[in-house]
Amino acid sequence: MQRAMQAAYLPGNSTVELRTVPVPVPSHGEVLLRIKASTICGSDIRAIYHEHLGKGPEGYQGVIAGHEPCGQIVEVGPGCRRFNVGDRVIVYHISGCGVCNDCRRGYMISCTSQKYRRAYGWQRDGAMAGYMLAEEKDLIALPDQLSYADGAQVACGFGTVYEGIEKIGISGDHSVLITGLGPVGLAAAAIARKLGAQKIIGIDVVEERLKLAKDMGLCDETLASGADNVSQVKDLTGGFGVERAVECSANAAARATAVRATRKWGRIVFIGEGGGVQLNPSPDLIHDQKTIYGSWVTSTWLMEELTERLVRWGLHPADIITHRFALSQVSDAYALMASGKCGKVAVCFDEELQATSAEGMNRK
Repeated sequence: MQRAMQAAYLPGNSTVELRTVPVPVPSHGEVLLRIKASTICGSDIRAIYHEHLGKGPEGYQGVIAGHEPCGQIVEVGPGCRRFNVGDRVIVYHISGCGVCNDCRRGYMISCTSQKYRRAYGWQRDGAMAGYMLAEEKDLIALPDQLSYADGAQVACGFGTVYEGIEKIGISGDHSVLITGLGPVGLAAAAIARKLGAQKIIGIDVVEERLKLAKDMGLCDETLASGADNVSQVKDLTGGFGVERAVECSANAAARATAVRATRKWGRIVFIGEGGGVQLNPSPDLIHDQKTIYGSWVTSTWLMEELTERLVRWGLHPADIITHRFALSQVSDAYALMASGKCGKVAVCFDEELQATSAEGMNRK
């Protein structure tokens, strides 16, 4: 195997740097992955690509970028207990201490150890490279029925959405509003559809995203973001509003719309990171008995459950990937994702680079 590789770094000025670095060697409890698919997250754009804005868990420390990894194990270090060379795996993108209360619950995203909590692509080397080290405890088995590109989506976006939807509960009894139709919003619509949502309404400011959501059959109705969105949603739901809302934009106006367009006794989950919101607690929440949930990424056990559900549903997260790039084109990949005029963007290797992005959520 080659012992040098190309790797992408984000200097924080809306550019990407490719550097030649050694292929790492796994130590105790670690594996070396051949990366097959590495998708770009909106948080990479928001907190790293344009400018290094993050602090604490979102503090970028000049490592190899990419926190949505999926690949195949090519080397196993000493002390590994479950996974072997040749296994196909997703990487849960935060490596926690493993012994705090949150880690014991499987929520390494919320690890309280300032010394040991390190996110891939943020504080430790990530997946925008040919190979990547990962701790065995961070691995999720990738079912044979799912592609590596499917798995990369589970590593962050689909996993994050599944967690939020599990908190509010969605079924055939519900109409659902999704504010923000980027990759996370599209994932929310795809899962809501499989859970039987009666009507799915999407709102976004980008025309290309509205079209994508309709063309893929993910949203029954799409609305351009505007001051009349609350009344428009109520008009589409018999004057009542939706039973469930999933907020994926982090935009203040969209957050307020998600709350106000939800009917009495409804539930709202905030997933989009950053930004703010102004609400009037009594009319917006208390008097209508509404509940707002906050949801940050997911747990390892729910991520494993999601992979099972995707197989059962016949749902392929890779179908919302609209563009695939080779690592040599990684600058173009980040620039496109930053434009917002796309679905999900992936940097792919080997067989995943040859795959054709699907049009819609039905497998070709």
